[in-house]
Amino acid sequence: MSDELFLWLTFILIGLATTLPRASFIVLGSRVALPAALQRALRYAPAAALAAIVFPDILIVAGEVQPLNPRLAAAGAALAAALLARNPWLPFLAGMGVLLGLRHLLGA
Repeated sequence: MSDELFLWLTFILIGLATTLPRASFIVLGSRVALPAALQRALRYAPAAALAAIVFPDILIVAGEVQPLNPRLAAAGAALAAALLARNPWLPFLAGMGVLLGLRHLLGA
């Protein structure tokens, strides 16, 4: 088998492997129901995906894990503001205020 043919077959198989599971929910629709335990677990998927994207950016500075850094303090301030107030702008303002203030004080 030539390299070009192998490459095209790989692309097609990867495309099918990603498309078929997604399409199965659309094609099967309400004829097939997910188990209740799986439905409960899937409720947490968006929060888990967001955490997987955000936490490395908060903890890793210059390629190294630094548990004490301005980003982590800003994330804590934003989380505290979000838990204490219902204002959607307050976590943003608190987090950015702490981040910029600590960067200015630390000279980072």
